[in-house]
Amino acid sequence: MKPSAPMKITWIIGLICGILGIIGHFTQVQYLSEYSFTLLLIGFIALAVGTSFKGI
Repeated sequence: MKPSAPMKITWIIGLICGILGIIGHFTQVQYLSEYSFTLLLIGFIALAVGTSFKGI
């Protein structure tokens, strides 16, 4: 299984979720602080799936 570059939309979704998760961890934003780990995990999974499977 060769890694491939994820599609641009997958990369953007993963990046946005990751950034929101980090912001929620370090600041007190009601929704972001409650789900900061989940957002970060979703961002990581999106990037991992995007590089593992071609065309995602």
